[in-house]
Amino acid sequence: MNNEVAAGNTVSTLGHLALGLTLLAFGLGGTGVIDNVAAADAAGLATWVGGVTLFLVGMLALRAGDKGEGTAYAALGAFWFTWGSGAGGQASADAMGLFLLLWALLALTLTMAASGSGLFGQGVYGLLCVALLLLGIGALADNGALGKAGGWVAAVAGLVAWYGATAAVAGWPMALRRAAGDGAPAAG
Repeated sequence: MNNEVAAGNTVSTLGHLALGLTLLAFGLGGTGVIDNVAAADAAGLATWVGGVTLFLVGMLALRAGDKGEGTAYAALGAFWFTWGSGAGGQASADAMGLFLLLWALLALTLTMAASGSGLFGQGVYGLLCVALLLLGIGALADNGALGKAGGWVAAVAGLVAWYGATAAVAGWPMALRRAAGDGAPAAG
């Protein structure tokens, strides 16, 4: 059976779709742009789609021999399950800030490990890292503006991951073209 699609295999596509939807819901909740919706309202989606689905996708990728994506999705599944299970709980702002900063280290590791995978691999993880840093520092400093900025960055990361997955399924372009006359090959 051939599992190859335009931008990767079906495990990769499902992983990016689950990550994209979770990040988008989490990020939009964190921005405060929708009345009466906070990041904690995404806890159910984060637990089941971000947590369980990503962890299972990670196990499937590891079983298929893909150590990079397997590690990324299993670790991100653990993050989202832990966050979703504790969202709105009794943790202090400082504990939440530390939690987010520690997971930003994971996102940094994933960003560096995804070098060469282009915007839809390294870009998503890089944006996730920035979002977690902003959210963590915002929680530690009791700075709502940093938290909202982190929410917007997470939402953008979610859109990028969602586009990558949708493009793979729909056969949409995945490469970004450089300006005319540049002469450089397309980046992807």
